[in-house]
Amino acid sequence: MSSPHGPTLRELATQALSSTQAGYDLLAPKFDHTPYRTSDRVLGAVTEALRPCGPFRSGLDVCCGTGAGVGVLRELCHERVTGTDFSAGMLDRARAAHADAPDGAPEVHWVRADARALPFGPAFDLAVSFGAFGHFLPSERPDLFAGVHRALRPGGRFVFPLPAPPPVGSRPYWELWAFDAAMRVRNLVWRPPFTMYYRTFRLTDVVGDLTRAGFRVELSALEEFGRRPDGAPQCRLVTGVRA
Repeated sequence: MSSPHGPTLRELATQALSSTQAGYDLLAPKFDHTPYRTSDRVLGAVTEALRPCGPFRSGLDVCCGTGAGVGVLRELCHERVTGTDFSAGMLDRARAAHADAPDGAPEVHWVRADARALPFGPAFDLAVSFGAFGHFLPSERPDLFAGVHRALRPGGRFVFPLPAPPPVGSRPYWELWAFDAAMRVRNLVWRPPFTMYYRTFRLTDVVGDLTRAGFRVELSALEEFGRRPDGAPQCRLVTGVRA
């Protein structure tokens, strides 16, 4: 599941028995060698999908982790890029990985903050997030989306990829179901909780929460990832536009 440079099973177990924040502080030095890092294929597809909408002045990577999404923003934004995460360990790795700005790319500002209480006013034209939404319970999404909405200028975009769920009854379906069930049991019997669920970020619910936060929602297919037998996209790009 990881490269030879990734975490050991013991290290993963220690992370899983920590809080969400402490767990990512522990995982940070080896995070980029795990499957949890968003793939370059996804990052590239999102970049190309957004390019016709730009260029943008300033961009925000919400739950930036080690900074994979910052590379997307540096290609699309010409004035300012900010990455924010609640894990000091992840931010340290991100800061080291992106210390040198490519020619013409803006420097990155790093801000430690809880995404449920983002400390930004309307300063950004584009906000992105990759692979982090399983760390938020459905009841926490309104605060998350409201904070992103506040951080965007009028007309600003909040953009993230959302893969289609696996077909009911398929092996991936049962693997995700088993993981979520195990995580719920773990959080019932162990403290501090570690929030990570794969099946709580459903498209219909997310669109509703974005709309209630004040976004106009647009959906488009990332055709690079193909379509399911029923014709639905394997991966969508979700865009919330601030009025």
